Amino acid sequence: MKEFTFQHPWWFLALGAIALVLWLRGRRSVPVLLVPFAAAWHRASVISVSRWPVALTVVGLVCLVAALARPQRIEDKREVRSQGYDIVLAIDLSGSMLSEDFERSGDSVNRFDAIMPIIRAFVEQRSSDRIGVVLFAGRAYTLAPLTFDQRWLLSQLDRLKIGLIEDGTAIGDGLGVALTRLEQARHEAGGLRQGAFVVLLTDGANNRGALAPLQAAEIAKSRGIPVYTIGAGRNGLVRFPVLDENGRKLGYRRVMSDLDEGTLREIAEMTGGHFFRAQDTGTVQAAFNAINKAQKIEFQAKSYMLTTELFPWFAVPGLAALLAAAFIVRARGNGTAKKSPPASIAASVPARESTEVVSTSS
Repeated sequence: MKEFTFQHPWWFLALGAIALVLWLRGRRSVPVLLVPFAAAWHRASVISVSRWPVALTVVGLVCLVAALARPQRIEDKREVRSQGYDIVLAIDLSGSMLSEDFERSGDSVNRFDAIMPIIRAFVEQRSSDRIGVVLFAGRAYTLAPLTFDQRWLLSQLDRLKIGLIEDGTAIGDGLGVALTRLEQARHEAGGLRQGAFVVLLTDGANNRGALAPLQAAEIAKSRGIPVYTIGAGRNGLVRFPVLDENGRKLGYRRVMSDLDEGTLREIAEMTGGHFFRAQDTGTVQAAFNAINKAQKIEFQAKSYMLTTELFPWFAVPGLAALLAAAFIVRARGNGTAKKSPPASIAASVPARESTEVVSTSS
């Protein structure tokens, strides 16, 4: 069903100002010119040539006011109801994520490079979800609040790299910041947040930050927000690159993987989530797939399909009318200047017997 509407109809109040100016102009005193035999020159006209500039100006202003009111033609107007999650991804960016204990196509890759494509796929496949991202290492920061804008979110994920945040593993602070991103009163019922989840991905143990992981878990439990924890990497000694000051790889050394699996399990159990041990890309993918089985929340939005802006249809004629009015005024002014006789010649013209009065006002 087609519908015609104005996005900003209050602009039509300006038409009152135009009408007021015309009314005041019509009440002012009008100078006259005595022209001999004017009746013989007169030709009937709806609008005299002298009034064209005023008429064109009025038409132009009315068209511009209509254009500023943003006329639109709506081909299809409907209400869309979609379902999805509210999810905050809390991602560990500590230096240990450079450990190369994952494989891709037979080659060793570090934990960060192995996990990020799976996180990107998680975002890409969930167009009806609102997803936010929190990063943590020695500190915790919000990369993106809850958003439906997948393209923008993916562009933010492309910027990530190890070393953006001072090193360390502040799991408690990362979870705490993620919980603040989910504070929305309109999605609460009985003091509990509905349809919201946190996915916490880390490969280490908490060693920094002001908030302990279990303290953050208590907050999540009190708000009814499940936390799904993913422990990335293998147990025992893992290969870790040695880098120079410019980030170039010099070699490798063996380091001990220090994942605090017990704390991650406890966080998940306290909040009603689930713990996943992700030792390879397959188990990481399985972890994100399992999250799909959680409950959903319904969002409601109005969608206007195939909306056509009609601004040019009014703006272009309006500007053309104003330019035409200015051109006519300028042309008449130049013509009058060229055709006006000198005062001495005008004085020598003998008076005629009959004259008529003609108004020069428009």
